[in-house]
Amino acid sequence: MSKTKSKIADVLISRFSKKGFGIGDIPVADGTETRKVEIAHALVGDQVRIELRGKRKGARKGRLLKVLTPSLYRVTPHCEHAEICGGCLWQSMSYEEQIKQKEKSVREAFASILPTQKALFFPMVPCDHPWQYRNKMEFSFSENRAGNRFLGLMIAHSGSYVFNVRHCHLASGWFSKVLSNVRQWWEKTDIKAYDLSCDTGSLQTLTLREGKRTGEKMVTLTVSAHTDYSLTASQLQSFQKAVIEAAGDISLFIRLKKIAKKTPTQWFEEHLYGNGCIHEELHLSLFSKKFQYKFKISPTSFFQPNTFQAEKLYQNAIELLSLTEEDVVYDLYCGTATLGMAVSPFVRKVIGIELNEDAVEDAKKNLSLNGISNVEMHAGDVGKVITGLMGTKDFTPPNLVIVDPPRAGLDSLATHHLKILRPKAILYISCNPHTQAENIFELMQAGYQVKKVQPVDQFPHTYHIENIAYLELT
Repeated sequence: MSKTKSKIADVLISRFSKKGFGIGDIPVADGTETRKVEIAHALVGDQVRIELRGKRKGARKGRLLKVLTPSLYRVTPHCEHAEICGGCLWQSMSYEEQIKQKEKSVREAFASILPTQKALFFPMVPCDHPWQYRNKMEFSFSENRAGNRFLGLMIAHSGSYVFNVRHCHLASGWFSKVLSNVRQWWEKTDIKAYDLSCDTGSLQTLTLREGKRTGEKMVTLTVSAHTDYSLTASQLQSFQKAVIEAAGDISLFIRLKKIAKKTPTQWFEEHLYGNGCIHEELHLSLFSKKFQYKFKISPTSFFQPNTFQAEKLYQNAIELLSLTEEDVVYDLYCGTATLGMAVSPFVRKVIGIELNEDAVEDAKKNLSLNGISNVEMHAGDVGKVITGLMGTKDFTPPNLVIVDPPRAGLDSLATHHLKILRPKAILYISCNPHTQAENIFELMQAGYQVKKVQPVDQFPHTYHIENIAYLELT
C-alpha cells in the first residue's frame, strides 16, 4: 500500500464492519502501526484507491475513488446509484456471497457463546426474489445552500446529504414513477424543504407503501405543522394530481409533524384521496397446515418491509417450536402482533406487549379482522407491563416467551423479568445478532441453552440480517 501527501491511499479490503463497510488497514506514524479505514461500497478482496477523510476515534473513513483489482465476488450492479447510495452497500457483491457473508457474521457474533456440539445452526434462508422486494420506502426532501433540490436517499458515509434517486430496484417500478412526478411537481413550486436545525420549511419525507399480495398502494407526504410553512389547497391539489398520474388508484395522506420546545413531537394526519388504508396478506404453511392472515395498514402501521420473506421468517421461527394446546405464550415487543397471531392456532393463549399504542390498536383491529380471540394485547413498557401482570390474581406464567426487540436488544428490566418468569422456552428474533448474542449470554447464566439458530435474509444487497434463536431452560 502507498500513500501520498494528498491523502490518497491504496488499500486491500480484508473484512467488513458490523455496518457492512469494507475495512482495510493503513500505516500510521513511522509505519510500524496500522489504523482501520472504512470504505463504503468496497468488498472483501478488493484492492482500492481511496481518499482519506476526517479523523475520528476508531476507524477512519475513506471515499472510494477506484477499484484497482476487483474482488472475486464483485458483480455489475443493477442500479445506477450503486456507487453512492447508503442503502445498498452490497449490491456489487454476488448474491451467493452476500448469503455467505451474512451467515458468517451471525456465526462470529455467536462464536463465544454457541456450543456447536449442542446447538443446531441452520443455513441462512435466502430471498427467492432479491429485487423489488420492499413494500415500503421513505424518501427525503433536501436543499443545499445553492438552492438545489433533492428528493431521494442518503449518500453513504455523508451524514445527512441526500441525492436524487431516479430508479430504485428494491421496490416496484411505480415507486420510481411517483418519485419522479413529485420531484417535477416540487420544482414548479416555491415550497422549501424542511430544515430541522432551525425548524423552517415544509417538505420532509415521501413514504410509499404497497400490499405485495393485494397490489394496493399508499403515498404519505410528511410536512411541517408550522403554520408559516403550510401548503396551500392549490399546492396539495397539484401534488395529488402528480401522484395519481404516476400510480393510478391510490390511498393518499398528508402527515403533519409538530415540534415545540419542551414538548413531545406531535403528529396529525389528513386523508386526501382514496381509501383510508391499504391491505396486505401473509400466507403461511405451518405444521402442514395453510393459513392466510389479512392486515389493514394505515400510514403509521408497522409491517415487515419484505412481505414474502416475512412469511419465511415466521414459518421458520414457529416450526422451531414444540407447541401444545395448553401453552401460554408471551409475545414481547410484539408490534402489531403478527407473530403472535401466527402462533395462536396452536396454543391456549397469547399475551402481546408493545410500547407503541398505535401498533396495539392496529393489532386489535387485525385480530378482529382475522377472527382471532385468544390473543390479548397490552400497551406499555415491556418490563412494567410484566410487573403488573405478575401482580394479578389470575396470573398465568408463560411456557414460551417470544421476544423481537429493537436493534439495541432487550432492556435490563425485560431481561430481569425473563429470569423471574423462567419460561421453558424463549424464541428470540433479532435484527442485530450482536446485541442478541449479548442478551443470550446473560440468559445462559440463568440456565438457558441455545438449541437452534436460524438466520434469514430479509434485506438483500444490504448488511442487515434477521436471526432466530431458540433457547430452552435446562
